Amino acid sequence: MTVETWALYVGTVLLFMSTPGPSHLLMLSVSASNGFQRSLATAAGDLTANTFQIILAGLGLAAALHASKYGFSVVKWLGVGYLIWLGMRQIIRSFKTHGVAAPARRASLKALWARGFITSAANPKAVVFFAALFPQFLSSTHSLLPQILVLGFSYIVIDGLFLSAYGKGGNWIAAKLSGRKQIWVERFAGAGLIGAALLLGLKSQRS
Repeated sequence: MTVETWALYVGTVLLFMSTPGPSHLLMLSVSASNGFQRSLATAAGDLTANTFQIILAGLGLAAALHASKYGFSVVKWLGVGYLIWLGMRQIIRSFKTHGVAAPARRASLKALWARGFITSAANPKAVVFFAALFPQFLSSTHSLLPQILVLGFSYIVIDGLFLSAYGKGGNWIAAKLSGRKQIWVERFAGAGLIGAALLLGLKSQRS
């Protein structure tokens, strides 16, 4: 793989990420309600799932997963339902404060990591995406494993930067709201979770 080929791959990934996806909305939500530093646990969960998906694609299991349409649907809609439940619970809790900002109830780092992992894993066709994307930039005249490692690592780094940027955005929104307005942070965070679920659902319908 040449430097030019790698640069073209990076440009392709940047274009792919130019519009926000479910994981990005999740980062906005988690960072707004839990703070940027704690939201990095969610980013780590998302990137962990991406890493597994890249490994599966590299091992050539994409075709097997693609054949399991029922398994795809189960994983996708469980993830959608989980996010909607979290979002609705957060919004309902904000109304129970009766106009007074409630003490922050931050989720554990383990729970935040799980949110990121589940959201990313709920789109198992990412394995197929990686399996379809990588061959476009691989050279048959060189060892494939090092090339796949470079492409996979590059994707993880780029995705991590995007997730961090959205996390910063959510933290900025929360910082602008204080006191009674903090209730709207909770509602914004809940809406973000539901929005992420809806995006996952739309992707499922389109596919």
